[in-house]
Amino acid sequence: MDTAPASSAAAGEPRWLTDEEQRVWRAYVDATTLLEDHLDRQLQRDAGMPHVYYGLLVKLAEAPRRRLRMTELAKDAKITRSRLSHAVARLEKNGWVRREDCPSDKRGQFAVLTDEGMEVLRRHAPGHVNAVRQAVFDRLTPEQQKSLGEIMGIVAEGLQPSEAGADLPWLR
Repeated sequence: MDTAPASSAAAGEPRWLTDEEQRVWRAYVDATTLLEDHLDRQLQRDAGMPHVYYGLLVKLAEAPRRRLRMTELAKDAKITRSRLSHAVARLEKNGWVRREDCPSDKRGQFAVLTDEGMEVLRRHAPGHVNAVRQAVFDRLTPEQQKSLGEIMGIVAEGLQPSEAGADLPWLR
């Protein structure tokens, strides 16, 4: 939408995106949508799971003793507790994850990566890394990679408020 620059916008008027900001925003939306679809299709085809499930397995594999509290896993994965519960149920059905009760908190549970789940990761990580490399890193110079990392870090930091009552997926 063509609009006046923010400095000349009347009080109460939206700060519309400039043409350049609109171009950048649309490129970002297109790229992230296409990238998530690309990675999801690759993992569905090769491993029989969506990208979000693969990410959960990776987070568990990186955790001490391959286990995380469900609340911590939801926070790390940036997903709702409901979505996590559904995903873990599917991963349990496949034998890749199991739940364990938390001895110090009767309401808490751990998600634990099984040996079978670890083997699934070992088998499919090379193909996934190749898909990521081809889609992102092989297309960028080292300087662009560094800039992308810095930019995404700034955006992510700004979207994760630390104050109590923040509306974040893992709190829903």
